[in-house]
Order: sequence, then structure tokens, then C-alpha cells
Amino acid sequence: MQPAVRVVAIIPALNEERTIGWVVRSCLEHVDEVLVVDGGSRDQTCEVAQASGARLLRLGCRGKGLAERAGIREVDSGLLVFIDADGSHRPRDIPRLLEPILRGEADLVIGCRVTGGSDELDGQLDRLPRAIGCRLVQACVNLCLGVRLTDIQNGFRCIRAGVARSLPIRHLGFAFDQEMSIRCLRMGYRVVNVPSHEDRRLYGKSRLCLWNAVTLLLGALLTRRRRRVS
Repeated sequence: MQPAVRVVAIIPALNEERTIGWVVRSCLEHVDEVLVVDGGSRDQTCEVAQASGARLLRLGCRGKGLAERAGIREVDSGLLVFIDADGSHRPRDIPRLLEPILRGEADLVIGCRVTGGSDELDGQLDRLPRAIGCRLVQACVNLCLGVRLTDIQNGFRCIRAGVARSLPIRHLGFAFDQEMSIRCLRMGYRVVNVPSHEDRRLYGKSRLCLWNAVTLLLGALLTRRRRRVS
């Protein structure tokens, strides 16, 4: 019988008091621990997260990648699930992310919005540039790295803690997730997609700057190939 693997959900957060409680409680139905990494919220995000059962890590500065890197440093073994605090990802899909790794078939599993659908990317004209940009970047990644993935950019993902700690990721903003995917592919780790629907965020707008994300992604693609770290 395979020994149980500890699963920790890492949630970067910034002024998410209206959604963080639901996200934390929903994640705890599927993981052993929830770690909320706060980038300096000015509302009640930290208090709500703790009251909902999360362990809290406070950072003195903002940055989604900075928060994710801090979370990675807090967990040295097991599996890490990254999920957004705005309610756009579905915690009930966490078991779907875990399965390929638990079966020994993957090192990084990314929820795919192409096969699962996305209320954030599809259906409205003002979201068209972001949707087109995401698909162009994915096509470029597949061409440059010789893979046939459908979504390397979604932040909803699961990765082996040891693999995450081995990756030389430089970008500490929203491109952190994308660079994680590219580094894994370059270093020979197994990356797979599973369908997962992305809901429309419960309030607010995305902080992602599409042009900056595309520029950083292409820069990561063009860097010298690195050998896999064991």
C-alpha cells in the first residue's frame, strides 16, 4: 500500500477578504493544510483566512510569484497545490490535479481552461485580447519545446514539492506560474494538463498585464537550456 502523501494548498492573497474564507474552507476538504501567503492586505484578508482554518504567512511586499516562492520555501516535501484567492478556481477539482502525480505519471499537473472552459477568457469581447494572447503563447511553447500541452499558464496547478524547490525561477510577478511550467519542461520533468473550469472571479478585475506576461514568457523560452536537477 502506497504511503499517504501530504498535500498543502498555497494561496497568494492581497485584499481578498470577500472570497478567501470560502476558498480556504473549500480547499481544506481536499488537502491536509492551507497556507495563505499575504502580500500586505489592507482589509481583513488575514483575519478571515486564519478564522477559516488557514496557516498565515505575512510578506512585507507584493508579488504573486514572490508569494508562491515563499510558500514553496515553507514546505519541503509532499505535494503543493496552487490556487487563486479570488474564487475563480474550483477547489473540488483538486483531486483531479493530484491523480496523475499520485499514479506516478507526472511531476507538474496544470488545470486546463481549453478543455475545461473559462468564464474569464471566453464569451466577451473585452476578454478577447487576453484569450488570443494565451493561445499564441501556448502555441509558441509547444513549438519551441516540442510538446503538445493545452494550457501552461493557468495558476491552478499541483507540483511535487521537491521539484518546485529545484526550479531556478527568476520572475516574481504573474509570470512565475508560466516560468515554472517552462523550467519543468526544460529540465525534463513530466508536465500534463487535466480539464478544469475557470469561473468568473467573484469581484474585482485581473491584475495581470498581458504584454508583460508575454514578454517574460518569451524571454524564458529563449534562455539557455538547463540540465535537470535531481
